[in-house]
Amino acid sequence: MKNERKNMIFIDACFGKKTPYTPVWMMRQAGRYLPEYMEIRKKVGNFLDMTKNPEIAAEVTIQPVRRLNVDAAILFSDILNLPMEMGLPLRFEKGVGPVFEKTIDNEEDIEKLDSNADKKISYVYEAVKLIRAELDREKALIGFAGSPWTIATYMVEGRGSKQYAKIKKIVYTNPMMLHRLLAFNTKETIEYLSSQIEAGANAVMVFDSWGGALERDKFFEFSWNYMKTIAKEIKEKYPDVPVILFSKGVGLYMSDMDGEFDVLGVDWNTPIDYALGIFKDNYTLQGNMEPTRLYSKSATKEAVEKIASVMKGHRHIFNLGHGILPDVPVENAKYFVDLCKEITAK
Repeated sequence: MKNERKNMIFIDACFGKKTPYTPVWMMRQAGRYLPEYMEIRKKVGNFLDMTKNPEIAAEVTIQPVRRLNVDAAILFSDILNLPMEMGLPLRFEKGVGPVFEKTIDNEEDIEKLDSNADKKISYVYEAVKLIRAELDREKALIGFAGSPWTIATYMVEGRGSKQYAKIKKIVYTNPMMLHRLLAFNTKETIEYLSSQIEAGANAVMVFDSWGGALERDKFFEFSWNYMKTIAKEIKEKYPDVPVILFSKGVGLYMSDMDGEFDVLGVDWNTPIDYALGIFKDNYTLQGNMEPTRLYSKSATKEAVEKIASVMKGHRHIFNLGHGILPDVPVENAKYFVDLCKEITAK
């Protein structure tokens, strides 16, 4: 599919071009705070089934664009669909979240992983094609994947973790095994993102949810360096496609972060002026309002005005510093989007 990018304010902002206002979208914008999403969820019942149905994934992806008029849609999927297709059965448990029935415990487990996972996940590419065909031409479509480290953490721990004891034990006792797993994940992720681009995604984003679980030098060794490899290879293949990197909880490591990407997501723990002081306008910064401010319009206004003031004249995309929460009123989300545009258009 030809990847049209004309008149997309989001894409222009990714490349640091002048825009009539600062574009805005929200992480997890396709989700449980929208009643129309919950209606579909009730009918389908299973979150994983939703991600594997291209028509449903397309509809859910477009819902927040219709409702909120955000400048970019982000593909409705899950970062764990890829490792699931590598051969690790996945289920979602109420009150627990995603759970892998098998985990990676040794070198033999890595050898058993399916290196054709990026091809088995074709339902994602079908969803991308459907979304791009229906989405307004001036709205960008963001494809995404989890970072190799975050995916590996799930693969080893089997579920979300607070201590990360199993994976961090491997960091210090068997780093070569972990590097082998990360290299495998990296190769599959590059193929996965490339196929999303071929299907029509206008930009791609790598989510590193658990980068902050690592101490500084280990973060660069086991997480950031692999994200840099993904960005470099995607940019070599698709120089006109923006690459967004987002690693949570690593604000204090930013002075050493670099690479061939276009946009850096800034989490809410990191002051935006601090990030700007480090990166200047070498990259577009994306973020970073504290998501729970969306419960209050006055708190939202305070944050939007402050961020807009700091980033005025600089490369910026408005977003939250993490995902929108499921009980946020839709009208407050709409207020945030409208306010970002109104204030930055002045």
